[in-house]
Amino acid sequence: MTYLWIKSFHLLFVIAWMATVFYLPRILVNVAEAGNEPAVRARLLLMGRRLYKFGHNMFGIAFLFGLVLWQGWRVFPATLPNVAAGMHWIDAKLGLVALLLAYFVIVGRMLKHGEKGGALPSPVALRWLNELPVLLLLGVIFLVLAKPF
Repeated sequence: MTYLWIKSFHLLFVIAWMATVFYLPRILVNVAEAGNEPAVRARLLLMGRRLYKFGHNMFGIAFLFGLVLWQGWRVFPATLPNVAAGMHWIDAKLGLVALLLAYFVIVGRMLKHGEKGGALPSPVALRWLNELPVLLLLGVIFLVLAKPF
């Protein structure tokens, strides 16, 4: 039962982080489209900054629960199973998660660049950029469910 609780909390915080990953570029699209409306731009940048901080917190908690799921059997062998014993799907999954984290950091840097008055990519480019994490998340989900190797 402990394993299922840990897994449930891991999924909860992953979902919260992914909501941030999906929504932060949409805020950047709105910032790029705000043009010369300083009040709108300032409000959107504030929302983006708060969302980015929230996303960092959610990732950190999801990471800790994921680490317990992955390596917890070493500390609590009677309670937690070895979910990846000799399998390499977990390596591919962690690689995709690392790419998602890199994406999140890059979008955060775009936000910080926009806060300093720097130019953002076009709204169309930002919309395309927003689609990338969907593909990466699909890969993560497939690997977790299918465990193909």
